[in-house]
Amino acid sequence: MKFSKEVAIITGAASGIGQAVAIQLANEGANVVLVDLNSCEKTIAQLGNSVYLECLGDIRDQDFVQATVARTIEKFGEIHILVNNAGTCSRLDLEDMTVEMWDRDLDTNLKATFLFSQACVYPHMRDANYGRIINISSISGINGGVVSGGVKNGRSGPAYSASKGGVIALTKWIAKEVGKYGITCNSVAPGAVATGITAGVPYDTSDQVIDRMGTPDDIAEAVLYFASKTASYSTSQVLKVDGGYSIG
Repeated sequence: MKFSKEVAIITGAASGIGQAVAIQLANEGANVVLVDLNSCEKTIAQLGNSVYLECLGDIRDQDFVQATVARTIEKFGEIHILVNNAGTCSRLDLEDMTVEMWDRDLDTNLKATFLFSQACVYPHMRDANYGRIINISSISGINGGVVSGGVKNGRSGPAYSASKGGVIALTKWIAKEVGKYGITCNSVAPGAVATGITAGVPYDTSDQVIDRMGTPDDIAEAVLYFASKTASYSTSQVLKVDGGYSIG
């Protein structure tokens, strides 16, 4: 198996992209650490006999992040893969954006990515001289927000776009810092994907090269590439998985 006995932490593992990533990694032999604010029972039900650890709490809280990493080390002894996936997406425009919603998106999408990356690299991935960090960003972090349906508050809001743009910049910064430790850091930037975040929002995909919404499994496949030893010479990359939306 591609990830036999490797240990992977996945945030936002209760549903959507995080769930798909956890299941695919487990199917390839990884021991998975399921991190979420909500119960991961639906994910666990699809893991079969795979070994897992469930850690429930607020990823914006440094104490919870450190406790999750400590529990992972206690159970498995090492960390090979970190997938920073959990996120929130406000759709308020600039005029209506509140400080509370701004802080929620920035803290969940960007601050938590920093907290988990720091806690996993130092000292665990550094001392092992190996690690794979994959950060889920977004096309919105590249182009300022995917237009969806042409309705007010349909486009992902400024806080979401800013946070995901920050994830991309942070990915590149971390990659430059940790390469000397045998660690890679890459990002997957989804376009419109059918998850809870996009539920109820109309997306017109007729102008895309691939005329459909993406699926969580589409994104998970890209994550597994960056998580694998096959990608040992790829770092600081941002892989767009958007059905061709960003071509033009």
